Amino acid sequence: MAESYYLHCGRDMLARDFPRHRDRVACGLAGEGSDCLGFDDALSRDHDFGPGFCMWLTDEDEAEIGAALRAAYGALPQSFMGYAARDPVSYGEQRLSAMPFTRFYMKFTGLPRAPESLNEWRNIPEHFLSAAVSGAVFEDELGAFGAIRKRLLEFYPEDIRLKKLAARAARMGQAGQYNYARCVKRGETAAALRALSEFVGAACSMVHLLNRRYTPWYKWAHRSLRDMEIFPEAHALLGALCAEDAAARRRIDLIEDFCARAIEVLRARGLTSANGDFLLDHGAAIMRGIADERIRALHLMAE
Repeated sequence: MAESYYLHCGRDMLARDFPRHRDRVACGLAGEGSDCLGFDDALSRDHDFGPGFCMWLTDEDEAEIGAALRAAYGALPQSFMGYAARDPVSYGEQRLSAMPFTRFYMKFTGLPRAPESLNEWRNIPEHFLSAAVSGAVFEDELGAFGAIRKRLLEFYPEDIRLKKLAARAARMGQAGQYNYARCVKRGETAAALRALSEFVGAACSMVHLLNRRYTPWYKWAHRSLRDMEIFPEAHALLGALCAEDAAARRRIDLIEDFCARAIEVLRARGLTSANGDFLLDHGAAIMRGIADERIRALHLMAE
C-alpha cells in the first residue's frame, strides 16, 4: 500500500513541485512498525496503519526544501484504497514524510553514517539495526541514503557476529538448560518464566545471527523466524515451547531438543569444536574463533 500511495500520489507531487530536487530525494518506507517488517494483520489496524511513505533528504536539501516538502506531503490525499492516510507523527516521533537521512540513521544507530569500528557495531542494539534496514526503498537516484542502508544490510563484521553468537549460546545454556529446571524444582514460578523468556529471546537472536539478519523488536522476533533458511524448524520448536498448556517437564525436554539442534547447526558451519550438549561450552568455543583480541577478551555473556 505504501508504494502504491507513493506512485499514485507522491511521485507526481515531487516532479511537479520540486523538479530541481526530484532526483535527489530517496523515497520508501522504513523504520519502526509492523508495516515496515511486512507483518501487518487485522489487529495492527488499530494504530499506525494506512498509506504513507518516507522521503529522505541530504542535510543541505533539508535546509532548503524540508519544510516545504513536509507541507506538500501533508496536502496529499488523506485517503487511499479505502484507508485513511497515516499521521506522519507517532508518539511524538516523525516516522513518515520528509526528513534528513542523517537524522533517520542517527535515531537508530547513533551515527549519521554506517558504523565503522567494531565498537560502533557492537554498541547498536539489534532491533534498531533491524528497523534501520526494514521496509523498502522505492526510488533513490542520488544513492546517499541507500549507500548506508547497503552497508548495514551487509551485516555485522564477522568478529561481532561471532561475539553475539557466543553470548547467545551462553545465555541459552545458562537460562534454559541450567536455570529453568532449577527454578521449577524450587517452585520459583516467576523466576522460571523469566529464565524461559531469556532463553527464547537468545534463541531468536541466535537464529537471526546464523541467517545474517538482525533480530527485530521483541514482539516480532519469533514471527520473523518463519522464513529462515538456516534452522527453519526454530519457529515451530519455540512455538511448542511457549504453548500455554506445555508442562514444565515438556518444556525442559523441548529446551534440550532445541539446544541439540542449535549445536548441530553451529558444528555444521564450523563455529564450534566443543564436545557435549551444554550450549554454554559451545559459546566459549565460538569465542576462540574471534580474531580481534579486545573483542575476544570480553566476558562470554557480554553483547
